[in-house]
Amino acid sequence: MRKLACDLRAAEHFRVNKGGSSLAGCRTPAAMLHRGIRGRQYASALNELAPVAPQTNGLFGFRIVDCGQCAIRNLKSAIVFAFLFLFTTAEAQEGTHGARQDAGPESAGLYTAPLDAALRTEIEGLLKGRNYSRAEELLASAIEKNPASSQLLTLLGGILFLDGKYLNCAIAMKKSEALTPLDERSRFTLAMSYVLLKRSDWARPELEKLAAGDPQKALYRYWIARLDYDALQYPAAIAGLQKALQLDPGFVRARDNLGLCYEALGKHTEALENYKEAVRLNRQAPRGSPWPPLNLAVLLLKSGKLDEAEAYVRESLRYDPAFAQAHCHLGVLLEKQRKPEEAVKELDQAATLDPAYPDPHYALARIYRKRGDLDKADKALATFLKLKSQEGKK
Repeated sequence: MRKLACDLRAAEHFRVNKGGSSLAGCRTPAAMLHRGIRGRQYASALNELAPVAPQTNGLFGFRIVDCGQCAIRNLKSAIVFAFLFLFTTAEAQEGTHGARQDAGPESAGLYTAPLDAALRTEIEGLLKGRNYSRAEELLASAIEKNPASSQLLTLLGGILFLDGKYLNCAIAMKKSEALTPLDERSRFTLAMSYVLLKRSDWARPELEKLAAGDPQKALYRYWIARLDYDALQYPAAIAGLQKALQLDPGFVRARDNLGLCYEALGKHTEALENYKEAVRLNRQAPRGSPWPPLNLAVLLLKSGKLDEAEAYVRESLRYDPAFAQAHCHLGVLLEKQRKPEEAVKELDQAATLDPAYPDPHYALARIYRKRGDLDKADKALATFLKLKSQEGKK
């Protein structure tokens, strides 16, 4: 269990600091990964991070993508890139939100794991209060006393997932799998961890195992199709989403993503039909999502149908008034309607709601430049470039 603790400490240190390490003597894969990244030895780090087959006695290796991404090299190329990025479909960020929403610990796991009653009650209280770090510490101590318990490891993995520590979650799940096969919920949480780590090549085999085990579950078909969409394999994604919709005709996200695929192929008639159906289904859902009306609005905005687009953007904001993407697109729309003051207000709100979101700053730079306020325009563009650079390093 000291190896597990060292793995988790190294992974967490890398996640938080991405810099110096106090783990120089630790020889676990996570620690060696950390040192590889710190020393810019990306090739060696790459060899540390690929998940190995379960037959390898549970050792969980790693591979990581090349972190030495090129920065934007000059202002001209940055502006071209920004222009193209701003008018892509809004759905781009929905995938990771959906992954966090779909996965997590099985609630029954806390009550079936080998914990004494007092400790179980304490952990239950911590989870209700979202004090995940303390719950993780208590479970790590329990695992040290009972290292052969796969239930404790999957429970820890689920809590790490809730805490946004996806690399740590994957480590715990793979160690559990080395002891006993993962249950369906835990394997899905592992797959979503890989999605959130942007490792679709790791996520796909896990999702394919789940789909083979339960061919009637639309959710697994949907997520395989999402991977195809992210890989620009639109025909494959369309086939997968259509299969998911055969299994669950009311699956809002599958219908919405089908619209995205058709839009990416330039088939705007089919995209419009699917977006409108997604919006209709979304209105009937117990808890509607802001994404379907926003995706429809973005397509209408591209088509110049400003009034119709505005109605759907505002519908998106009724589902989530703090939805930064909707405020940003409303700002762009208002700019096109020649309402610059209202546009600036919406774009400022988008930037406030999500300080890491670059797009509002580019739109603001454009508005300020049209006004002749070059100082504000330069400042907004500099913020955009800085945020885009940081986004590329994640």
